[in-house]
Amino acid sequence: MDSSFAEGLKEFAQFMDVKGYSAPTQQAYAGNLVKFFEWLDGKGIRDVRRVVKDTLQAYMLHLAEAKTARTGQPLGWSSVGVRVRAVKRFFEWLEATQKVLVNPAEVIHEPRRRSRLPKMILTRDEVEKMLEIPNLATPGGIRSRAILEVFYSTGIRLGEMTALQVQDVNFEEGLLRVNEGKGAKDRVVPLGKQAAAFVKAYLSDVRPGLIRQGDKGCLWISNYGTPMSKVLIGLLVSNAGKKAGIGKAVSPHTMRHTFATHMVQNGADVMLVSQLLGHSVLSATQIYVRVAAVDVKRAHEASHPRERDPMEKEETEPVILWKRGVVHD
Repeated sequence: MDSSFAEGLKEFAQFMDVKGYSAPTQQAYAGNLVKFFEWLDGKGIRDVRRVVKDTLQAYMLHLAEAKTARTGQPLGWSSVGVRVRAVKRFFEWLEATQKVLVNPAEVIHEPRRRSRLPKMILTRDEVEKMLEIPNLATPGGIRSRAILEVFYSTGIRLGEMTALQVQDVNFEEGLLRVNEGKGAKDRVVPLGKQAAAFVKAYLSDVRPGLIRQGDKGCLWISNYGTPMSKVLIGLLVSNAGKKAGIGKAVSPHTMRHTFATHMVQNGADVMLVSQLLGHSVLSATQIYVRVAAVDVKRAHEASHPRERDPMEKEETEPVILWKRGVVHD
């Protein structure tokens, strides 16, 4: 790669780091910009100031005709999308820092995403079966139940779950702070009563026996005293699904899809659900309206204050069988 391209990429990487781009996003943009620079070099272009609209339109044609090295198939929607996005963000930065006078990337656009419905949505009964799997007579069971309850109560992503800190839980107001979600955006989401009760039980009776010296405040601690990884939490969810007898593999993202669908089914406003999920655009959430096939009358009866049963009782506190003691691996 030409030295001028290398220098530009280095400065852009520093910009992304300062702006709080996630590590996976930085890696994806950097890798795809290297491919773009290699393509430019093959065209005899070694200065970004020589890139014009026609150059980028030719690059779009190149992407449309490109094949994957592994399968020989055309590049998928997501692969083309991230390559185009990387180029657009790079030229936006070049224009903002006055390294180019005009942004030629304004003429190119990411391919339109095919509207795909989530592959798997759990029923309420399936969720209940999964929640009942952890053995509350053990500390590990309480921890697992707390994690499952938080997934279903909030719809947060797996990465957001692993990043939670103890201080992010606000029991008094029933809220959970989600730090550096997708797009480096923080948000606050409601934490349901059942989820809060199990998290409180975990924090008071389980976590103290797991932490080691140098505790950095991570919410979820493994049996080895280290923060629980994405892999470990993902396995926890999939194993609960298997033990519950659910045919297809259940993942944390399945829980996210299920949360959103059940919210919409029960009359929640799509704009509100979008905010809870941390979506940057409303269209990303509207797909759940199609999945839910919302019955307007039923949603009205379930949601309107005048339609609610004034004698309806709240669910009782969870029964925790295990009490604080020595935590065994």
